[in-house]
Amino acid sequence: MSPVSLRRWSWIHKWSSLVCTVFMLLLCLTGLPLIYHHEIGHLLGTDVEAPAMPADTPRGNIDAVLASAKELYPTKIAMYMSQEIDEPAIWNVTLGDHPTDEHYKPIAVDARTTKVITEPAFEGGAFMSTMFRLHVDLFAGLYGKLFLGFMGLLLIVAVVSGVVLYAPFMRKLDFGAVRHERSRVIKWLDLHNLLGIVTLVWVFVVGATGMVNTWADLLLKYWQNTEIAAMLKPYEGQPKVTKMASIHEAIVRAEQAEPGMKVAFVAFPGTPFASPHHYGVYMRGEEAFSSRLYKPVLIDAGTGAITDRRELPWYLTALLLSQPLHFGDYGGQAMKLLWALLDIGTIIILGSGLYLWLKRSRKSKAAAHSTSPVHEAPALARSTEAP
Repeated sequence: MSPVSLRRWSWIHKWSSLVCTVFMLLLCLTGLPLIYHHEIGHLLGTDVEAPAMPADTPRGNIDAVLASAKELYPTKIAMYMSQEIDEPAIWNVTLGDHPTDEHYKPIAVDARTTKVITEPAFEGGAFMSTMFRLHVDLFAGLYGKLFLGFMGLLLIVAVVSGVVLYAPFMRKLDFGAVRHERSRVIKWLDLHNLLGIVTLVWVFVVGATGMVNTWADLLLKYWQNTEIAAMLKPYEGQPKVTKMASIHEAIVRAEQAEPGMKVAFVAFPGTPFASPHHYGVYMRGEEAFSSRLYKPVLIDAGTGAITDRRELPWYLTALLLSQPLHFGDYGGQAMKLLWALLDIGTIIILGSGLYLWLKRSRKSKAAAHSTSPVHEAPALARSTEAP
């Protein structure tokens, strides 16, 4: 690689790293507890658990489940019903004053007895809610998501440029060498490069999938304005449904239409995932990855008949597949531990890159005030930022 190319890659690596490092540190720190959100919720007592019953206890009528939830708030309307794949004994019911109410009431109802269990804390309580919002959108909504998506893009640029610079930097050293006999800065530089190359694939995957996740609102809006709009075109101009069909029968029909799949969530008429005339019943598979891929079944809210069902478009499939890869929550405790260790390694990489840049800046300022400035070795100057 020519000196000019090295300087260009060094400039790209330096500024892409510096701009995104603080925000990536924030995302790594907030992402660490989110890996173990179920376990933390259990310790804090905010995780909802169904009462112990025999495994063959029959499930109750879903209309009765909804009625139990609405007894708490008779004036509110149903927005969503959902079930976690690892907790089929609980229906999570969402009630609001209108179909797009942001101040909704979540209610956990026993799927077997149809009795209310509790009103769970949003996102697992104040601590987990704060971690979640900081990680997802910095409390800034869509603009916060898009900003973090741009930071994710810069992280990918930093990773790629760091790989390009790694080979010339290591040309006179053994792979992964850490020179303990040298100064503290040199040791941190070697450790920074070692951890960077070891966590390379993980950082790239998590950065790329995190960036894709920030586009979720835009992709969903595009899907609603194209495919969902086409599915609902025959209902244009029809009056609003006043008497709703049984949600229990609607779910049974959806399960019969999609054998081998289970209900992930139900969107009630007027919510963003349905229409003013339909229930949106979203089915999913039962395996680790297929459980993240939804298939919408639209059911006429007045008659209870299925009106349309189709596969999700490729861009929503890519979005849904990116989520388990990003959070690492589909492979059990072993995968969670791996994700946590790699997250900690990335925190060290980002912190050491910031430390090395600060040391280099101080050295440059000191040299600028010297009558005979001493210039850094090109390899060191090119390799002090976080990949």
